[in-house]
Amino acid sequence: MDHPRISQNPAVMGGKPCIKGTRIPVEIVLDHLAAGGGDFAAVLSGYPDLTAEDITAAIAYAAEYLRSDGFIAA
Repeated sequence: MDHPRISQNPAVMGGKPCIKGTRIPVEIVLDHLAAGGGDFAAVLSGYPDLTAEDITAAIAYAAEYLRSDGFIAA
């Protein structure tokens, strides 16, 4: 999956998808969104290096993952 704000590098966070230029995994961003009721401001206050566009990219990445590789059987 090609997302301009998401990178995967085996040498960074074990290859987990991260916000490009950081060591912040997409899953952490999503966890914080879920815990805060989807509040971007809460995530941004905890991770000042992120932007709203980074958070949106993390959501888009997760959605694309679930559409393709991450099929979850009910």
